[in-house]
Amino acid sequence: MAQQKIVPNLWFDTQAEEAAHYYIDVFGDGRVLDVARYPEGAPGPAGSVMTVEFEVAGQRFMGINGGPQFPFTEAVSFQIDCADQAEVDRYWDRLIADGGQESQCGWLKDRYGLSWQVVPAGMAELFADPDPGRAQRAVQAMLGMTKLDVAALRAAADGVPVG
Repeated sequence: MAQQKIVPNLWFDTQAEEAAHYYIDVFGDGRVLDVARYPEGAPGPAGSVMTVEFEVAGQRFMGINGGPQFPFTEAVSFQIDCADQAEVDRYWDRLIADGGQESQCGWLKDRYGLSWQVVPAGMAELFADPDPGRAQRAVQAMLGMTKLDVAALRAAADGVPVG
């Protein structure tokens, strides 16, 4: 397998290893690849976790315990493409549990403050529908949602009242 050229680095205060195990559990597909510890004289306490390299769903990440000065913001998020509503519901529920926070239009923050957009299959096609009315109705429905509901998006596109 080819080495991944771009590896997202996620800055944590002190929870990089905990977060790596959390994401592996949420996605059910991953592993910790390496744990590096702070040596004597480094910015972190000697022997504590400095970095955790891990893989989730085939994507490599580096978690860094760098302190509280750089929290996550919504300026960067990870999109989860879901096959169906059941998958949307599963990821949504897992990521908002234990301190996560719902946002709008399918976005949420997990317990670490990392932003995710949980997207059902077929949403992009609704927004790109050649009938501008269908696309507009689908987009308007999405703007009123927190967790995305693919059936409600389709119904809205078709002009069926939702709610």
